[in-house]
Amino acid sequence: MPKEAKYKQQHMRARIAAAAARIMAEDGVEDFALAKRKAVRQLGAEDTQALPKNEEIEFELRAYQSLYQNQEQRDRIRYLRSQALQAMRLLEPFRPYLSGAVLKGTAGRYSDIDLQLFTDDSKAVELFLLNQTIPYEATLQRRFAGDREREISVLKLDWEGVLLNVAVYSANDERGTLKATPAGRSIERAGIQTVTQLLAGDA
Repeated sequence: MPKEAKYKQQHMRARIAAAAARIMAEDGVEDFALAKRKAVRQLGAEDTQALPKNEEIEFELRAYQSLYQNQEQRDRIRYLRSQALQAMRLLEPFRPYLSGAVLKGTAGRYSDIDLQLFTDDSKAVELFLLNQTIPYEATLQRRFAGDREREISVLKLDWEGVLLNVAVYSANDERGTLKATPAGRSIERAGIQTVTQLLAGDA
């Protein structure tokens, strides 16, 4: 590739990453692929071969939030983590973990909280919520545990005004690696003790 063309491609890649990060921060978009598509349309770069990696967008997202939403971001993360911890303590019998943008500290405006539970009886989780008179909506999503793809139950519920996405995995999956896609990064997760420590650090 000629030097000038390579430079233009790198420049466009950086512009797309920055635009996608701004969209995620300001509009509450959490899906990297969707943010990329929106950024490409905004920049009129439909034919580009220079799409940034998720890690590049995440770097730009942290920079944007630090520069333009610093105190707001700190307050948001502290609040969402405290809400997550309350839910995790309620769901402690099902070995809850926090994952996603709230754990990473990159949650934007209108972000959801993502939890993972590990149990051999997914219906027990639903029965537990019913007994607690907590309404929920059950959906099925495809996830990857190790190299295996499977459908898992994801329960969506309103937790004091915040949407909680509760992914219910089998007990054996707790010891393995979970991914959103086969080639994706491992999904980071943190248990009650770690989230408690994060909140202490936030304070």
